[in-house]
Amino acid sequence: MYSVAVGLAKILRIPQRSTLSGVTDYVSRSNMARSTATSSIFKGSKDRFNGITVDSTLEPCDSGAFSKCLKASLDQWITENRRAIWFRVGLEQSDWIPDLTKNGFKFHHARDDWVTLYRWLPTDQTCNIPPYAHTLLGVGAIVYNEDTDEILVVKEKYSVVTPMWKFPGGYVEPGEDITVAAEREVMEETGIEAEFKHILSFRHAHRFAYGCSDIYMVACLTPRSYEITKCNREITDCVWMKLDEYVQHPEVHENNRLVAEKFIEFKNHKRTITVQTLIHPAIKTPFRVFTISKLED
Repeated sequence: MYSVAVGLAKILRIPQRSTLSGVTDYVSRSNMARSTATSSIFKGSKDRFNGITVDSTLEPCDSGAFSKCLKASLDQWITENRRAIWFRVGLEQSDWIPDLTKNGFKFHHARDDWVTLYRWLPTDQTCNIPPYAHTLLGVGAIVYNEDTDEILVVKEKYSVVTPMWKFPGGYVEPGEDITVAAEREVMEETGIEAEFKHILSFRHAHRFAYGCSDIYMVACLTPRSYEITKCNREITDCVWMKLDEYVQHPEVHENNRLVAEKFIEFKNHKRTITVQTLIHPAIKTPFRVFTISKLED
């Protein structure tokens, strides 16, 4: 036995002065580690609604041990009277998903490299988890040159109808402010640098891209440059057009014509929707508040 232990100790690089006890301790620790890996409980992070969120990138688990670990975790969370249990699963741990769905988890939302599933544990309460993010947000821009009384307009390359003169714009990116998105879209489509000033209007519609609802804001911007460099991938034409001409132009959709008319009204009364940055009282991060204000000349 001793000779076997010495040989194993050499392989495992355990000091020979305590060979037998060292091997015994090593085997014991290995068995304990294997036991822990196959029967441990996910810690997750607790939320203010008495729920738990498990992130697979923070708590990886071998697929062979996942089912047992999940069951043990669910048993504990039920005992603790937890409510919603969330699993955010990355691509590398996507083999968790069949086990999760077999244990009552449902899909909630996803991105290109992860998916989030949830399970509502209470049996005496109606599930009040909000549905997936169901509304897309976009922003268009009236870039107005006060010196020439002109606005910046474009014709899109890929239009669902006959190309019309419209305001540059597009979707707001995740985590992007509307003000920043408006300036970015103008730069990307026309090469014009412009500064956000205020919101003029917005529309709300349903059954748009991916079956989602859609909110589209129209912002007013002041140009800081004037030479057009259009995006050839998305835009077929881009010009500075007289505001009155745009309102009367036959190649302008009635929706955009209405917005242009409202902009002309705004020029007279100067009442519009402005933005302020405040700090959220709960999460202590900046957010934007849009309110009606009268602009000074």
